[in-house]
Amino acid sequence: MTRDSPAWRRARDEPVVLVPYDPSWPEQAAEEIARIRALLPELASIEHFGSTAIPGMPAKPIIDLMAIAPSLTWVHEIAAPRLTAAGYEYLWRLDEQGVAPAYTWFIRRDPKTGARRCHLHFFPPDSDEWTVRLRFRDLLRANSALAARYAQLKTELARRYADDRRAYANGKSAFIAEALAAANGSAPTAEPKPS
Repeated sequence: MTRDSPAWRRARDEPVVLVPYDPSWPEQAAEEIARIRALLPELASIEHFGSTAIPGMPAKPIIDLMAIAPSLTWVHEIAAPRLTAAGYEYLWRLDEQGVAPAYTWFIRRDPKTGARRCHLHFFPPDSDEWTVRLRFRDLLRANSALAARYAQLKTELARRYADDRRAYANGKSAFIAEALAAANGSAPTAEPKPS
């Protein structure tokens, strides 16, 4: 699937709209995880991450989940048919050789409004991205001053880039890298992908 496909364009072109923290988000995440486990009982790890997983954080009202899969090929061949039959949209990118999935992502939308309700990202067992996303989530949960700075940045980026999801996401990268580096007591070496 290319980034120019209708599904990618629709996902890319939807506006960035932040809302105040909703205390029901953790419960919504637990319900979504139960739904996914019923469809994919093979999964060992599913985590709620991103801003809806941080108490008090303004966020796009979309539950971000991620799961460890046996492989991204397994996601493409086994998980995708089950999830799409249950109403999830499947988006993926192939590797540089165009052979195997390099990234897999699902969106579940509200059936009445079409608004996004859940994102489900899959990572292979050896994924550094899995670890980075969980570490950043846990840092924000543990450090209210850091979380407040991140909330301020997100709010400013959402105002500036309401019609550019990529710029909004990219605008958070340096903050995330610096926060993780500070927690490790080192300088940032790479910019992880924001959630």
